[in-house]
Amino acid sequence: MSTFVPFDGFRPEAIAFLAELAANNDRSWFTPRKPEYEELVKRPLEALCSALAERFAARNLPLTADPASSPFRIYRDVRFSKDKSPYKPYASARFPIAGGGPGAYVHIEPGEIFAGGGLWRPDPPVLARWRQIVVSDPARVWAALEEPGFADAFGEVYGDRLTRVPTGYPKDSPDASLLTLKDIIFRRRLADTDVMSPDLPDLLADSYEAAMPVFSLLAGIAAG
Repeated sequence: MSTFVPFDGFRPEAIAFLAELAANNDRSWFTPRKPEYEELVKRPLEALCSALAERFAARNLPLTADPASSPFRIYRDVRFSKDKSPYKPYASARFPIAGGGPGAYVHIEPGEIFAGGGLWRPDPPVLARWRQIVVSDPARVWAALEEPGFADAFGEVYGDRLTRVPTGYPKDSPDASLLTLKDIIFRRRLADTDVMSPDLPDLLADSYEAAMPVFSLLAGIAAG
């Protein structure tokens, strides 16, 4: 039987540990400190995911949080990378929309702490459907993007871009900034004090709830 562990916030030592890992990203440094990583980073991240599962259920948000499957592993896949550093110097977790498609995300790294979500590297058919709806029904897209809760929390969507509007779409479109996107993602920065607070699950749930109009738009596009 698993024991429920409440989320009390990440300790300052967790951020310090990740900063040290960034400066000493090798097995000889990490291996003897793995218990420290598990105590400071891994277990609090799992507790955060459990707390978010409760928040999502209480608010009827169609996001999935699970302490076993939501956290990303700290180990990097270095098979096709020139950078052979074995570890990610950050903690992160994903919270997909039930049924697939877009999802929410949290990232905890010294100097780079944020909550966000959207569609990262969507398949070409999904990206084509996004561009088609931008052209055919821009009012629907902008209604979601300009929803006050989303605009206040996240501002706008962004991502890697093409250098020009893709072939087949109007080059002079007023929405060219949306048509050139290769990702449709959004994020808001968080402070160290946010992740050290036991109120972090509520802050994240508030943020993701504010993004639901955009999540819903992207989920419909992803589903086809």
